[in-house]
Amino acid sequence: MPNQVSMGALMTCTFGAAPSSLVVLPANQVLCEGPPAANIMDHKPLVNIMPFGVCSSPANPTVAAATAAAMGVLTPMPCLPVTPAPWVPGAPTVMIGKMPALDNVSKCMCNWGGVIAFSMAGTTKTMIP
Repeated sequence: MPNQVSMGALMTCTFGAAPSSLVVLPANQVLCEGPPAANIMDHKPLVNIMPFGVCSSPANPTVAAATAAAMGVLTPMPCLPVTPAPWVPGAPTVMIGKMPALDNVSKCMCNWGGVIAFSMAGTTKTMIP
């Protein structure tokens, strides 16, 4: 069974160079093993999802421009996640703030082609069916 995701969960992006941690605001007033519990709507860039170091996606306009300036040599640039859609699939059996809870097998897609996934859920005991 997957684990409930909470504030401080570690995430990775397929095009990012470093891990990042999830920020969950306490607006839903649900705690999980101490920190606030996340739902699928905790996907906002620079609010919930922080940058992953540098981005190496050729779909990212800054990476494409830097690569073109370097005569076609892939040149990673600072990451700025663009995540307009919620985490999928979430856990519809558990509701947090009227939205499905976020489990550690959910993914979030970045506009630049990256897939954001969890490497650590932030919880160890709380599982979601």
